Amino acid sequence: MSPGRTPVWQTASAQGPRTVNADAVDAYADPGTHQVVFALADGVGDTAAAAHAAQLAAAAAVRVAAADGPVEALLAAQRAVRADATAGDCVLVVAMPSDGGYRLAWVGDARAYAWSGAGLTQLTKDHTLAQYFRDHDATPAPHMEHMVTTSVRTAGATEFGRAEVRSPAGLLLTSDGVHKTLTLATMAEVLRQPANSATALTEAALAAGGPDNATAMFAEFAPADVRTVPFRAAA
Repeated sequence: MSPGRTPVWQTASAQGPRTVNADAVDAYADPGTHQVVFALADGVGDTAAAAHAAQLAAAAAVRVAAADGPVEALLAAQRAVRADATAGDCVLVVAMPSDGGYRLAWVGDARAYAWSGAGLTQLTKDHTLAQYFRDHDATPAPHMEHMVTTSVRTAGATEFGRAEVRSPAGLLLTSDGVHKTLTLATMAEVLRQPANSATALTEAALAAGGPDNATAMFAEFAPADVRTVPFRAAA
């Protein structure tokens, strides 16, 4: 994380037309190091067990020290979910500010994007059957977009997605109720508006007819302090 600068963030989650809200979003700033961990989880299914898994995973992930890295955060989430017999399963993305950018790890189809102030760049790659088909030059059926190939409960550590972005940027995490309802251009347009970006994204997804829970987390580094010194010009 950039010395002397603290990221500020917003979160929002909406149940939408589902029976329960099986999404969860969390963030934790270590009071000693001031390092922050962000996590967004999406329960697999429309059940209380799925919601419980998402809550467990997000809460466990953000309590891992940022110095340990996002893979360790995923592993902590996995241990928490596997240890609770009442928990279902979920997908998860974890992000940690580092060296002016972000380190990421994920399973499933929760996403992270870098925000430049003008546009979005996707940092994660969906672990879905649809993406597998596209990677092998085949056309997936529409229902494959919602069939994940990794999850918190089932993935091995070698299957975790990992990425890093070093350029300074804002960070957006979303559940598929946002990014599979809104286009990339629409999400960028929402972020350009002077409103609570996370809430605006979830509201836009539901207004567009999104059939799922919609959850977003948006973070940016606060502007650096600018100090002025009085200067008297010569007559």
